[in-house]
Amino acid sequence: MYDLASLAKKLGGLGADPGGPPDGSPRAAVAAIFREASGSTELFFIQRAEKEGDPWSGHIAFPGGRREAKDPTLVATAIRETREEVGIDLEGAELLAHLPDVPAFTRTKRGTLVVTPYVFALRRDVVPQPNHEVASTIWVPFETLARGEGKGTFRWVWDGKELDLPCIRFQPGGHMLWGMTYRMLETLLEALLPDPPGDVLAGG
Repeated sequence: MYDLASLAKKLGGLGADPGGPPDGSPRAAVAAIFREASGSTELFFIQRAEKEGDPWSGHIAFPGGRREAKDPTLVATAIRETREEVGIDLEGAELLAHLPDVPAFTRTKRGTLVVTPYVFALRRDVVPQPNHEVASTIWVPFETLARGEGKGTFRWVWDGKELDLPCIRFQPGGHMLWGMTYRMLETLLEALLPDPPGDVLAGG
């Protein structure tokens, strides 16, 4: 079992918020949200809505998005975006840590978008209320992630090349987590577990 108190204690040394005032660079932030429910600790994910031209259309992800000029810090971005996308207010939640930045590999005129993940502990019941950007929400037992359940690979074609990429398939429903959010989850598992599960999660 992985109780929320022990996970929070392990994450306590990772720091809080590296983000300062907006500087014009393309940045984004997401929220990895833990809760305790029915005797287990769960981690929150969304499935993004299908949208033409969106590089993350339909992906499993953490809630979040691009920093706006009104956001005083990156953690404020994660909190605002989570409220807008799924109606969960993290203002009263416990901020446990930030994880290393992850490049999103989406090129713009201003460069590569960089995403900062923040980890929160939610100690109250919430009912997600997805907006038009979110197709569905998923609470996944952390214990299944810690055991490496659903890990595997899938074939992806990019620039004419076939690649076998690591992924996790959530059951029931068969939702597939891969890419940028997979790398964030890999880092989170490395911080929380003495021996992260399997060869797949070691790959990134």
